[in-house]
Amino acid sequence: MDMPQPDLLTIASRHLSAAIDPFGAELIHLRDADGRELMTDADPAFWTGHAPLLFPIVGRLNGDVLRIDGADYPMKQHGFARRNAFTLVEQRASKAVFLLEDHAETRAIYPRAFALRATYEIHDATLSITIHIENRETERSLPASFGFHPAFAWPLPYGQPRDAHRIIFEAEEAESIRQLTDGLVDPAPRPSPLAGRTLALDDAVFAADALVWDQIRSQSLRYGAPTGPNLRIDFPDTPMLGIWSKPGAAFVCIEPWHGIADPVDFNGAMAVKPGILILAPGETRTVTMAVTLEH
Repeated sequence: MDMPQPDLLTIASRHLSAAIDPFGAELIHLRDADGRELMTDADPAFWTGHAPLLFPIVGRLNGDVLRIDGADYPMKQHGFARRNAFTLVEQRASKAVFLLEDHAETRAIYPRAFALRATYEIHDATLSITIHIENRETERSLPASFGFHPAFAWPLPYGQPRDAHRIIFEAEEAESIRQLTDGLVDPAPRPSPLAGRTLALDDAVFAADALVWDQIRSQSLRYGAPTGPNLRIDFPDTPMLGIWSKPGAAFVCIEPWHGIADPVDFNGAMAVKPGILILAPGETRTVTMAVTLEH
């Protein structure tokens, strides 16, 4: 198997190992006990990301402009956390904690004092990711969104064909989902691609763009083929979900979000944008996701 890059930090149990890049505090590898890769191959022909952390926005803003305190600031899709080096503040055999604090460059485009702490911990066959968002302002609220963006191997490395893979939702979902147009949310709903609680994975499903549930009922789902190990994804703190791939790519992204791209006609302030968290001065919010390898 490929060895982790020298700058990656590895944590492990008897059942799983994970390698995290301090740049972006991004999960790069998730491997089973036999070293089989459960994450994307990051083929540059499709997408070189692995599992970026999305903060302080999720998705695109209209015109790539963030409006806060009556002023406009440039903000690229999914925010700046994924383009910043985090500080390693704790390391154990099965746990690592990374911290991003505001600095001059972040304040120039997002005028708030904050701390974003990402904790990765493996217990048995489960990788837990816990995000703490802290408002370090003493008088002002902190408007923010946060999202996970992990790209899992499609197919998983257990001998089943790509077209046998599916995603099974925990709960019955609404009969419609949202469509993205140039990265923005189209107000017109589209029919849900689910058959009952099951999404059969096929390239045609992603021909237009990501599938977006702006009011997700499930807090858990399973991904994989009917036979062989599956991944269970738990996301108890996020009310929205995106699922994305590109036709022909060897990955599928399962993205729990607390936030969403701008609607196509939205030009308002960040504080009233759909999906925004508003943290009071000194407040901390927690957002979690867990990935369990189930045999």
